[in-house]
Amino acid sequence: MDRTTAQVRQLVQNLKLVDEQLAYLAVLTREGIKPLSRWEKPLEEESRGWLEELNLQVREVPRTVKTGKVITETIFGTTPGYLQIYIRCFDGRPVDKSAQTQRIEGFLFGFPGCCVDRFIRQGYAENGLVREDQGILFHWACRDCSVTPILVPVYREIHEFVKQC
Repeated sequence: MDRTTAQVRQLVQNLKLVDEQLAYLAVLTREGIKPLSRWEKPLEEESRGWLEELNLQVREVPRTVKTGKVITETIFGTTPGYLQIYIRCFDGRPVDKSAQTQRIEGFLFGFPGCCVDRFIRQGYAENGLVREDQGILFHWACRDCSVTPILVPVYREIHEFVKQC
């Protein structure tokens, strides 16, 4: 194992102490499988540093919820443009689940467009995926998706890597 892999493993172990899903998102994003990821709360400086050591750019985005309360989302990615688009679209704005928002988020987070469109129309419709495969994705796959079957083995490999760290 080369030094870089050992360092990545240590950073993933550190992130797993915060939350295993955060570590998983970080590796998916670092590897370019997801162009952008969101952690729906702020991170402490140390955790943010671990993400940055994984070569991820990290930004905090304030949003509001229906009660008017301000929440902080943490976004991270390797491509500055995706972070900028997210910030332009959502910085200081209310959290909502409109079709427009779901389409923008789907694009930024690397979800197949067909899955996003089907989810908007039909929600959690039966898709034929085994529970374990659907469980490692961050989007609800549509039944006829041609992209999700390509993503699942890659997600599974990264999920297994994170579990072993």
